[in-house]
Amino acid sequence: MTRSSRTRRVFSVLAAAAVATVTAVAAPAATAQSNAIPPVDAIVSSPNISQIANIPKQAPFNTQSAFGTDIAFTKGHAIVGNYDGFVIYDVKNPRKPEIVSQVLCPGSQNDVSVSGNLLFLSTDTPRSDDSCTSQPKPGQDPTAWEGIKVFDISDLAHPKYVSAVRTDCGSHTHTLLPDEASKSLYLYISSYAPAPELPHCQPPHDKVSIVKIPTDDPAKAALVATPVLFPDGGNVGGTNPDGTRRSATTGCHDLTSYPDKNLMAGACMGDGVLIDISDRLKPRVIERVQDNVNFAFWHSATFNNEGTKVIFTDELGGGGLATCLPKFGPNRGADGIYDITGSGDDRKLEFRSYFKIPRENAATENCVAHNGSLIPVQGRDIMVQAWYQGGVSVWDFTDSANPQEIAFWERGPLSATQNITGGSWSAYYYNGYIYSSDIQKGLDVLDLRDRRTNPAKGVRFDEFNPQTQPHYGRR
Repeated sequence: MTRSSRTRRVFSVLAAAAVATVTAVAAPAATAQSNAIPPVDAIVSSPNISQIANIPKQAPFNTQSAFGTDIAFTKGHAIVGNYDGFVIYDVKNPRKPEIVSQVLCPGSQNDVSVSGNLLFLSTDTPRSDDSCTSQPKPGQDPTAWEGIKVFDISDLAHPKYVSAVRTDCGSHTHTLLPDEASKSLYLYISSYAPAPELPHCQPPHDKVSIVKIPTDDPAKAALVATPVLFPDGGNVGGTNPDGTRRSATTGCHDLTSYPDKNLMAGACMGDGVLIDISDRLKPRVIERVQDNVNFAFWHSATFNNEGTKVIFTDELGGGGLATCLPKFGPNRGADGIYDITGSGDDRKLEFRSYFKIPRENAATENCVAHNGSLIPVQGRDIMVQAWYQGGVSVWDFTDSANPQEIAFWERGPLSATQNITGGSWSAYYYNGYIYSSDIQKGLDVLDLRDRRTNPAKGVRFDEFNPQTQPHYGRR
């Protein structure tokens, strides 16, 4: 979700304690027989996917403004961010997930990643300090704080706050990159939207912030580099041919690293970039593309397993707009599929096609391309993806020019009369099942049963951060 559309909510205490198991196993979803928009909250799906569990948001995260956000996975647990903190679920039995702990720590978006016994949390709203009891402050206040927080999760039932690092313009999202040689971790912080009146978010802001965390002493986490990716300032923004606004580039929204390939893909508001990260502290942009016809806001990126393609998403409307309507057509608020051609510094991003879910949504449903991950099937390129109230889509882009949806699951609108921000924020495949963080409805677990994706059932990851892509299968 873009920075301008964030909501703000305040809690004043830190809670990190085991809570009672709250599991609601869903009834079988009805199979969609047409493109008819389902009634409010009604579940429809293709025959090859079904919901097997749901845990609604629990107090104090059960308010409409406490958005559920991104997910990271570790040791059979799903850690789900929330604008007010994060929740740890035990998902070793996907049909009976349990809440292990909830940590109250306001500061949207609270994107999460995990490595070993460490959890990282993004804060992208100005706060009075770096604690979990902070209060909101105006961004113009020079004492306001935004950045990255570090927690010790060696006891998943009782996470402990360790340290924090301020970063310019906060931390909207972050991307983890391990460095085994130095026994450290690097976090690439994505942030944007500078303004002259913001003392900690001054223009120009054409960079990323890199934070180093020594794994044996995470309290010494520190900002170590701020490389500039757009020395020319990036896309200047403007108006697309259909009259919609196109974002200027003032930083990046999301970065996805592929450590095995020494590559990173950047979705940077008005630009899509391919980055060489052989030198972790000196990332080099080796290719850059723009789409000044159909893209409004380059939001996120996903490589295929071979590192020969990148999917870029366009978050038209900032996540709050109903863009799955006929008037927006099939190419707006969609995915852009790019093949990586050439080699070395001569690699190019070559556009092949767009993909957008083929179902019309209601005018009250925020719906646009959002976060997803690969389904690990050797020899094919298949992705599961969140579309907010457009639900969860599984699609095959093995043929880059002819992507095809192979499964979907969604709820009807939250309301028949008003656009309430909701739906699947992130949908990821982990150890045989799809986990979806629904902004309003909590954690959904889906079972995908399809001959094309069944080989993925046997692939296991102890740890999985979707923005740090692993390589699976034969090398």
